[in-house]
Amino acid sequence: MTFKNYNIKKVNVLIVDDDVHSRQIVKGILRPLGVRNIQEVDNGADALRVLKHFAADIVFCDWNMTPVDGLEFTRLVRTSTDSPNPFVPIIMLTAHNEFSYVTTARDAGINEYLIKPVTPKSLYARICAVIDNPRPYIRSFGKDHYFGPTRRRHDVPTDAEMDRRKAEPVHVAIQSMAYA
Repeated sequence: MTFKNYNIKKVNVLIVDDDVHSRQIVKGILRPLGVRNIQEVDNGADALRVLKHFAADIVFCDWNMTPVDGLEFTRLVRTSTDSPNPFVPIIMLTAHNEFSYVTTARDAGINEYLIKPVTPKSLYARICAVIDNPRPYIRSFGKDHYFGPTRRRHDVPTDAEMDRRKAEPVHVAIQSMAYA
């Protein structure tokens, strides 16, 4: 896998994890990559408060936290009327590696999923993924109300997806990121 060499020195990063050791690992990876502006909190409730005055470009978020876990935090960022940036890329960092957890996180509105333990290569790969392959944000109404990055990662939808999409109103909003 080849990575582009992005200048991410000015990227604002928010780390949301209740484990101080995990936060230190992520910071320890980000610093040598040039990231200088890093905020960290230990739960989703505090992260929501921090986002009101810290313009995060990327959020790294753990799954299991209290009182607000990573899924609820993501849903609130995406759908709350007072969310400062519903388009902010959120990368879920978790030890849950089962497919059901990946799809649950995807359906909450995360952009990327990274299984712990985190390595410099895997973390940078997720940063590159949100820069190189930004997915359009969609809003769907109906039984599966959703706002967040499109859940499909392939370009050509199947016939079944096309039929389902015809019956379900979808609005597309695009937020771009420029880090090159």
